Order: sequence, then structure tokens, then C-alpha cells
Amino acid sequence: MQKNCLEVCLTPALLPLYKVENYIVVIIDIFRATSSICYGIENGAEAIIPVSEVEECAAYREKGLNYLLAAERNGEVVTGFDFGNSPFAYTPEKVAGKTVVLTTTNGTHALHLSRQAKRVVIGSFLNLTALCNWLKTQHDNILLVCAGWKNNFNLEDTLFAGAVIEQLKELEYKLDDPAIAANDLYQLGKHDISDYLKKTSHGERLRKLGITEDIAFCMQIDLTTAIPVLEGEKLTKLQD
Repeated sequence: MQKNCLEVCLTPALLPLYKVENYIVVIIDIFRATSSICYGIENGAEAIIPVSEVEECAAYREKGLNYLLAAERNGEVVTGFDFGNSPFAYTPEKVAGKTVVLTTTNGTHALHLSRQAKRVVIGSFLNLTALCNWLKTQHDNILLVCAGWKNNFNLEDTLFAGAVIEQLKELEYKLDDPAIAANDLYQLGKHDISDYLKKTSHGERLRKLGITEDIAFCMQIDLTTAIPVLEGEKLTKLQD
């Protein structure tokens, strides 16, 4: 019997090389979009609508809906929006029962490019075990899509992909070279992920913006159990 594939797309720029319709896709943007999405859905957000452009996000204001609008570019909140993609903005007090429209530099871009997949789910260290346990019950090819930084490779997303592979590789998936490399990277960093990821360029960008607390928050493992899944245009809590 042919093995299912477990593969890693190291940057959205490489997504055209994959037929995403043949995969369950996991979107990964550790600093900070997918971490914030997982935290928001865990904290009772009714839905999060990911859009690619700031203008698309702003357009929801004209629709007269009581949505929260979140826009981030280059690590900072875009002027005129309710908040950006800091996980601290996605507390129960702010998002419970609400719909959030979100655009970010990297994460929502990767998600938009993956919409034709069999299923699109969101991964972060916050929901690592819950995500992996669910993936183990699926009988499909899996593609871990690293959002990277402006279409470039980054360490943190790839290391997280390696952490997923670590939990799934016992099931004898067929791994591609990026998946093998991601898991090798995880072996280097797994004993102290926070320390290992101090060297990342994106982490340095966030530190310069004075948001080191966000970095620490996003590296907490298994803080949540919710798995956000794309249903139509909205990310909601996976029910199965």
C-alpha cells in the first residue's frame, strides 16, 4: 500500500510547486499570526476571517458589521485598526463571541495561497499536541506550509514543522527532503526552543519593536487545544 506523504513547503514562494488540492495543509506562522489565531479561537472567537490585503480588511468596516478589524504589517499594527496580531489582543475579554477580520504580513498570505487544499488548519506551538493527535487520525497527504518572512525561509516556522514531523514520523509517512531537514533542525533546537530561536531574524525584528513578550508567549507548548480550520472564508474551531 502506498504511503501518504508528509511534506514541508519552506516558503509560500514555493507553493506553486505543490498541488495543494491533494493535501491537508497546515499553515504555520509562529511569530505571530497562527499563534494568535489559535489563542483567539481557544478564547471563544466565533470566527477569524483571514484576508490578504489591508484594503480588504478595511472594506469590512463599510459593511456595517460588528466585526473587529486586525491589521499588521512589518510587525506593527496598521493605523486605524482595532489591533494587529499580538496574541495578547486575542483574550476572552476582547474576542469571545466576536468575528475578527485579520490581515498579516506573512500568515494570511500563505493561507490565501493554500485555499484549494482538501482542508486548511492552523498550527502553532500553542496547539502542537492537539494538532498532531488530529493529524494522526487523518488518512491524507499532509503539507506543512511555513509562512516565512516576505516569501523567504525562516527558522521558527521550519522548526515547528520539524516538531510536527517528530510526532508523526512513527506513522511511516513518506517524507520529502524539506521535511527531513525540518526535523533535523528540530533535533538541534528541541532541548531549549526559546534559546534556539533567539537567533532568528524575525525575533530580532520583534525585539526592536519592544514586543519580546509576544515571542515568549508564542513558544508556549500546548497552551490550547482548539484547532482552527478554514470553512469557506472563515476560520472556526474544528469540531471533529
